[in-house]
Amino acid sequence: MRLPAVSAYMTANPYTIDRRATLAEARRVMQEHNIRHLPVLDRGDLCGVISDRDLRLYEGAGSNPDEALVNAAMSESPFIVTSDTALDEVVEIMGEQKYGSVVVMGHNGVEGIFTAVDACRALAEVLRAAA
Repeated sequence: MRLPAVSAYMTANPYTIDRRATLAEARRVMQEHNIRHLPVLDRGDLCGVISDRDLRLYEGAGSNPDEALVNAAMSESPFIVTSDTALDEVVEIMGEQKYGSVVVMGHNGVEGIFTAVDACRALAEVLRAAA
């Protein structure tokens, strides 16, 4: 049985944010679109990822979200894969490293994002198919 690629379950063309945006702007985008992870760009190039957890931790430390910038709270080394990476490989590494998201990169930059929620959806589908 050939396992599907991460592209079968990722969110294509995800919302992104510029590293010079404020934390308040990142929070607004996440709330408006009901998402928890944003790839962070610097002049169109991926430079990190920020999660709602990153925002909570940074804001809890007493920073002003209207003044603090995304680059101060983001993770600078996101887990990156290509769209043809096998799903089992991606979820295994996510589990081992406790990653909440994976940025899917292509020739033209960010193609998608695959999160722990997407992994749960994929698992449910695979289990139903096996039943």
